[in-house]
Amino acid sequence: MLDKTGFDLWADDYDKAVSISDEEKTYPFAGYKDVLGRIYQTVLEKKNAAVLDVGFGTGTLTTKLYEQGCVIYGQDFSPRMIELASGKMPNARLYQGDFTQGLAEPLYRQSYDFIVATYSLHHLTDEQKAAFLHTLQSLLKEDGQILIGDVAFETREELEQCREAAGDEWDDEEIYFVVDELKRAFPKLAFTQVSYCAGILALPR
Repeated sequence: MLDKTGFDLWADDYDKAVSISDEEKTYPFAGYKDVLGRIYQTVLEKKNAAVLDVGFGTGTLTTKLYEQGCVIYGQDFSPRMIELASGKMPNARLYQGDFTQGLAEPLYRQSYDFIVATYSLHHLTDEQKAAFLHTLQSLLKEDGQILIGDVAFETREELEQCREAAGDEWDDEEIYFVVDELKRAFPKLAFTQVSYCAGILALPR
């Protein structure tokens, strides 16, 4: 897994690398723009929504939401990512921290209409994902929801098919979502497949 320095070094070229993978429809970012676009449209259904972005990177999604009047909170591992995102969103409340260890303390004092995480939570084990999602649910407003865009599959069989097709490109250090397994802990979880290797998970409070 990349450490904080690794993410800092990747920050300036991150958007370019993602865009190439998306345009060429290759693992892991096939469907990336569509995933972010759908989450963007969902969030904008609520005017001036309070949004927490977990692992916001360079702010690709949240910058667009910020420009539409959303109140943005966020946490990211990389100081360089935060620097890039802060330049685009000067009034956003952005914190540095490793979310595998939890959220920055000020973020627990807020409640959110939406909590979004795009291509970030695959750094958590399946057990950590479940525990973290329970924590995030407790921070939602009454009609709020968590929206996760990531490499994700309905079944373990579909994940294994993608692993085989990706070959040496597959990243064994990343732990992708298997929806039917996660539903055991979260029966209300909904899933929309966007590409052969990506989708959106939606979880209400």
